[in-house]
Amino acid sequence: VSFTIPAGKTFAVQGATGSGKSTLLQLLMGHHRGYEGSISIDGTELRDISPASLYELLSVIQQEVFIFNSSIEKNVTMFGDFAPERVEAALEGAGLSALISERGLDFVCGENGQNLSGGERQRLGLARAFLHDAPFILLDEPTSNLDSLNEAVILRALQKERKDKTVVLVSHRQSTMRMADRVYCVEHGRMR
Repeated sequence: VSFTIPAGKTFAVQGATGSGKSTLLQLLMGHHRGYEGSISIDGTELRDISPASLYELLSVIQQEVFIFNSSIEKNVTMFGDFAPERVEAALEGAGLSALISERGLDFVCGENGQNLSGGERQRLGLARAFLHDAPFILLDEPTSNLDSLNEAVILRALQKERKDKTVVLVSHRQSTMRMADRVYCVEHGRMR
């Protein structure tokens, strides 16, 4: 497989279950350091980037966002120390202003987000990514468990916030793919 993702663009990958889409994301996240060939970021080989430095470059939003049994604020900041205005901007960017107005930053999300809807959990994941403000955002099926209304909210938030980000998006949904500058299909171990 050989491809280039231009900085500041959105690159989407689709394909059947088991075709290698999630493996591609795992490679980009540095989970498999024993790969053959070359993966480079701005000309630097991925193997030469320390895991800590790599995680400073990446924000990852999984299909199932892990939520701590803690407040909305702690779930977005991941227990880190951020200026309140940055947290507020991330929450607003992810479309969570109404939830904060209704329940407050101290609202306890419950074990794995049981007190939140699926859309709210996904938007918390987005808010984490926006707060982290990494140059690369990797999304693995971010809207697969959502209805079309929540999907639209999340896609609008992503399109607004991705202005200078490089985004790699894995999805089965054609509606999600519309935000991509380029779409690749993985079939039989090849990308087309």
